[in-house]
Amino acid sequence: MAVIVVGVSHHGAPLEVRERLTFSPREIVAVLDRLSSDGDTTEGVVLSTCNRTELYLVEREQDASAAAWALLSEKLGGDASAYGYVRRDREAAAHLFRVASGMDSMVVGEAQIHGQVRDAWEMSRPRSGAVLNRLFQSALLTGGRVRSETELGHGALSVGSAAVQLARKIFGTLAGRRAMVLGAGEMAELALACVLEEGVQAAIVANRTFERAQVLAERYGAVAAHYEDAWPELANVDLLLCSTASPHAIVDVERIRAAVSKRGDRPLCILDIALPRDVDPAVAELDNVYLYDLDDLRGVVSANRDRRQKELPAAESIIAEEVETYWQWVAGLAAVPVVTQLREEMHRVREREVAAALQKLRELTPAQRDVVEQLGRSLTNKFLHEPSVRLRAAAANGRGLGVVDAARYLFGLDAGVEATNESGKAEQDTTKGKSTT
Repeated sequence: MAVIVVGVSHHGAPLEVRERLTFSPREIVAVLDRLSSDGDTTEGVVLSTCNRTELYLVEREQDASAAAWALLSEKLGGDASAYGYVRRDREAAAHLFRVASGMDSMVVGEAQIHGQVRDAWEMSRPRSGAVLNRLFQSALLTGGRVRSETELGHGALSVGSAAVQLARKIFGTLAGRRAMVLGAGEMAELALACVLEEGVQAAIVANRTFERAQVLAERYGAVAAHYEDAWPELANVDLLLCSTASPHAIVDVERIRAAVSKRGDRPLCILDIALPRDVDPAVAELDNVYLYDLDDLRGVVSANRDRRQKELPAAESIIAEEVETYWQWVAGLAAVPVVTQLREEMHRVREREVAAALQKLRELTPAQRDVVEQLGRSLTNKFLHEPSVRLRAAAANGRGLGVVDAARYLFGLDAGVEATNESGKAEQDTTKGKSTT
């Protein structure tokens, strides 16, 4: 058994790759079922956000990364492993803890990822189990500790606020400007809050579900619009923020060209913070239209990352502590059944050998027989003590859980299962032989 993560992120995969590898909530259970049916995994969680797609898996006895890469490559239509990474055991746990703490985000210290990790776990719960449930609980705990015990998240940019900084390049200030937000989810709400803080005078919220647009608009003093009725407003707004859950682009060249023809010389800034992207990249070729997407945020957030470098050692210390706690739990989970099985098997051997010896020593008195039996128990316990202690320790010492499987092999603890299988096979063969004579 091993815990692994197979994934791609903004560190190595461009936007056009990441958007093709996103999974919608309704796809997650099917993805995990497929990996489980291949026989390689026992548990799984899918984390799919605007900056990463990661598969957290518990392997059976063979490497599950090949099946995971095959699935991702099929979705991408190319070799996904060229853009990604695999982490195992402690490194996998540490990676998730950094993700949940905002340390691996494009915007270092951003808080939204904590909720996204929680949501990913909840959506995958039908296919997660004891090992991953504990892993994600620990990740959320770690993220909370990093935010409360360090300054990493204090004053951190969000994706929305970073996007607003890009808009300032066009307008200098957003005070008195008009904005429209497409979408009514968490990221859309954060973006709306950011533009209003910058002094945007009027805002429109449009969404396919009008009731959700109404709730968000009322919360921030904006105007709600039906999705199909919102497009004419593009002629009047200065800023368009896009953050829907659409699987394909909804803002195309024709819609924007029609709006631009009515705007005169006024520039239109479009901030696309959705993944997959909401806006056709060809829109950027239109005159007086300035389109920015998630990868354009890199320049804005680099300074934000530099200011937070001093907080990283303290955060890493918390992560190391929580990884150790988690991995000791995993090691115990894996080692205890093997230790128990080893002791049971050795005591069966002792009982068998002592009984055989006593059969030969018929003249012994009851007291003498007790001494022989006690000697057998004492020797067995002494022989088993050190291996039992070392099994528990070795499973948690950073070398993974392979030592547990090695002990199972060395002491023949699978022999009973194999013998049963062989016996069943022989019985089937005999039955087949009888039926054919």
